[in-house]
Amino acid sequence: MISYDRLWVTMKKKGITQYDLYTKYNINRSQLDRLRHNKNVQVSTIDRLCNILHCNVEDIMEHFDDNDVF
Repeated sequence: MISYDRLWVTMKKKGITQYDLYTKYNINRSQLDRLRHNKNVQVSTIDRLCNILHCNVEDIMEHFDDNDVF
């Protein structure tokens, strides 16, 4: 499972809000909703967030073992 909890911590540290993401940086609100609920998002969205926040992937997301795979 992928968790995006680190994204919200990184955003707070960088002083960027969800409102900033969709008004200044054109991140779609549905993508933010998907991130909030730890659903699948495109790699290009993760790349854009890394560029906006000037951070690494591990500052946005974290992987946890999922026993329900396969």
